[in-house]
Amino acid sequence: MMPRFAFHRWLSRAAVLAALMALAPAPGFAEAEHGKLTVVTAGGAHQFDVDVMRSQADLEKGLMFRKSIPADYGMLFDFRREQTIMMWMKNTYIPLDMLFMDKTGKVVGIIANAQPMSEKILTIPVPTDAVLELQGGAAARIGVKVGDIVRDPIFSP
Repeated sequence: MMPRFAFHRWLSRAAVLAALMALAPAPGFAEAEHGKLTVVTAGGAHQFDVDVMRSQADLEKGLMFRKSIPADYGMLFDFRREQTIMMWMKNTYIPLDMLFMDKTGKVVGIIANAQPMSEKILTIPVPTDAVLELQGGAAARIGVKVGDIVRDPIFSP
């Protein structure tokens, strides 16, 4: 049998270890990268603060459960290869604009003001490498059109 003081020391170490493990990200739940990107339109360059999502868990959650986002904020989904991307607005409380880009950052499709809380699948008929979600109405406000360029390190020139 373990002496009482040794048991308390063991219990304290176990509690500290459990607390540290709880704070560490779980495998597949990597913390998003933070950065800035630029959307270049006919009207000029527009900079956004972004979170870049790459892990499967981050790609699935996106902007779910957020009640608002700043006008100069975006979430960039890096799918790392060209494919048909299907998005939805389940558990998303705010309208969003979605810019679909190819591997060079060229905008190949836009979905404006996606309806909050909808489970309707949102897609475009062109293979896509990444999607940038912005506050609903932002694409119109800055004048984004198909063919415009998004500049970020994830895109190859």
